Amino acid sequence: MTGPVRVVIADDHDLLRDGVTAILGADPGIEVVGEASSGPSAVAAAAALAPDVVLMDVEMPGGDGLTATRQILDRCPGTRVLVLTTFDLDEYVLAALRAGASGFLLKTTPAPALVSAVRACAAGEMLLAPSVTRRLVETYVRQPTVPAEGAVPPGMAELTERELDVLRALARGLSNAEIGRHLYLAETTVKTHVTHILAKLGLRDRVQAVILAYESGLVRLGER
Repeated sequence: MTGPVRVVIADDHDLLRDGVTAILGADPGIEVVGEASSGPSAVAAAAALAPDVVLMDVEMPGGDGLTATRQILDRCPGTRVLVLTTFDLDEYVLAALRAGASGFLLKTTPAPALVSAVRACAAGEMLLAPSVTRRLVETYVRQPTVPAEGAVPPGMAELTERELDVLRALARGLSNAEIGRHLYLAETTVKTHVTHILAKLGLRDRVQAVILAYESGLVRLGER
């Protein structure tokens, strides 16, 4: 990516928007190009400004962040959405990820971590820590759909055995380095496998891969 990461901040609290704008604006590699106080205004801002990242609150008057996330990703495929939430197990978080969001941040995230997360989001990196991934999935994916015998989700049949191993490890919340140690692979090789997995399954990012692994029955709750 050339030039600064362009960001739109969507939140109905003026003080939070001002604070996030000040934090991000202090980094020379990030430019806050717009703000929004509702879902519809966030969609309009994204369509007009084509930002790299939208920081999206979930609950806003006049239009929720989940609907806005879907609409932004439909209209602006080059934009990534990073959900802002009050609780790390907010009941809306999984729905936001299913809508195409690239991850989520707590509103209490320290300033340096916020800056790093925005940069990571723009670069297409994972935004859920392994421990958070496990807690999120184990809380919300209660009854994964197990495919009928011989049936697999679209694209899953194209994965190699090694790619399936990597996907299982992803779903269990392992980082690239941990996957490499577990499977005796170089970290760069793990990254390549992840890229191939996402392409074959038609997914945007690792978060969606984790969800699919559980919902398809590839990984069951409690497995390690």
